[in-house]
Amino acid sequence: MTTESAPAPRAAQARAVQRPAATIHPPRRASDVEAAALGPRSIDGRGPVLALLAADVLAVALAAGLLLPRLPWPPVVLGLLAVLQPAAQACRGLYRPSLSPSALTELPTVGALALVQWVAVAEALSAYSGGYATGWTTLACAVVAQTALCCGARSLVYRFRRWTAVRRPQSVLVVGSGPLVQQVVHALYEHAEYGMRPVGQVAPRRTPAQGADGPLPVLVSRQDVTRAVIQNSVRHAVFTTEPNCDAETGALVPLLTEHGCRLWLVDGGAAAGSLAYRAAGHDHLWGFSAQPLNAGLHRPVARAVKRVVDIVLAAVALLAAAPVMTVCALAVRFADGPGVIFRQERIGLDGRPFVLLKFRTIRPTDEHESATRWSVARDRRMSLTGTVLRKSSLDELPQLWNVLRGDMSLVGPRPERPYFVATFSRLHPGYQARHRMPVGITGLAQINGLRGDTSIEERARFDNHYIDTWTPWQDVCILARTAVSLFRLGGS
Repeated sequence: MTTESAPAPRAAQARAVQRPAATIHPPRRASDVEAAALGPRSIDGRGPVLALLAADVLAVALAAGLLLPRLPWPPVVLGLLAVLQPAAQACRGLYRPSLSPSALTELPTVGALALVQWVAVAEALSAYSGGYATGWTTLACAVVAQTALCCGARSLVYRFRRWTAVRRPQSVLVVGSGPLVQQVVHALYEHAEYGMRPVGQVAPRRTPAQGADGPLPVLVSRQDVTRAVIQNSVRHAVFTTEPNCDAETGALVPLLTEHGCRLWLVDGGAAAGSLAYRAAGHDHLWGFSAQPLNAGLHRPVARAVKRVVDIVLAAVALLAAAPVMTVCALAVRFADGPGVIFRQERIGLDGRPFVLLKFRTIRPTDEHESATRWSVARDRRMSLTGTVLRKSSLDELPQLWNVLRGDMSLVGPRPERPYFVATFSRLHPGYQARHRMPVGITGLAQINGLRGDTSIEERARFDNHYIDTWTPWQDVCILARTAVSLFRLGGS
């Protein structure tokens, strides 16, 4: 037997089992859970982010202060440097939540961003005025000083965060079944620096009579999970299996997200503890590969930026496309008669319905057909005008108004009708989890050709991957690829 496959020492196992497991008591009244559920908590990630932001700005200020006598730049430019560095690091994901953050792992990224920042500003100022020219030696000193100060400050933040986590652990649910659950629970018990205290195991496919895989109480139903989250103030949920693999586990994602839990996915098959693995952008929980499942959902600054970008771009696009939309409206009116705008109920963020706007390309027989008939590319009732509008995606232009109203985003999972949402949620695991993010005019699935009469399972897979890995830069890439695809007439 090798050391990798050898079981844990009995002493370690005994410590893990003898830990007192949290007890899930029934509520005094049924209304207690309902009342608490009406006000879901949000993850407060502002503290760690603000600490890292302050560390980065302080590093820029100190680096500039050390070199101030040698820099002929005005203070305004130095203030611009203090803004550019955190913005660049935010785009590179250096403010995302992490289980095992390491300033040493972040050093190459921090150094590269500092180099780009200082060189770009120096070249711009040199082009503006020769009096602002700076030598390469000074710039090299600035980059080295800023990188060292930034990583040193971040290291102190991470040490303080671990110190706080040991003294103020937060409750966590472990989702899944099998040996990996017990290993994860053991790791969290033995390593308090993660700041997680397991209080229950969620096993949707297990019956209460079967029991749990370890010392934790087993939670099967949604009511059990909801009660445990409320009574124990659960702030984290660790998934040991991909939540989109089955409908029961996938349904937990919106439930836990609604109650303000931060979700993590751990994988026992990858050795994630090495520096090279983490340097590639991966996190780990005591050697288990880990990644946040809803990191992008709880970054208020990034979400606010996304909304602002949606409003600005949608307003500009509406003004620019006004002549084209006028021509489309007249074409629909003359070719297919009255009723230029087609209105249909769709499901948006968190399952909330809204009215989607499109140019009419086909006239359904009745409202029931409109709500339950699947749209196909070559419907015989579609006129030449409708075919051209759908092939060119010009029929989607009125949805820019939905974006301005806040019903939709420019980029996100495509919204679907309530009938099909209910049907697909039963048939395809993970489909319901698409509604964690605002729906969009275009998305990752659409730019990969998954639109119209294509695989729903593959669409849900792409949509959930987009949500789990969302960044503002990813939205820019999707919008760019969408703009290119419009010239290929690939609509449905």
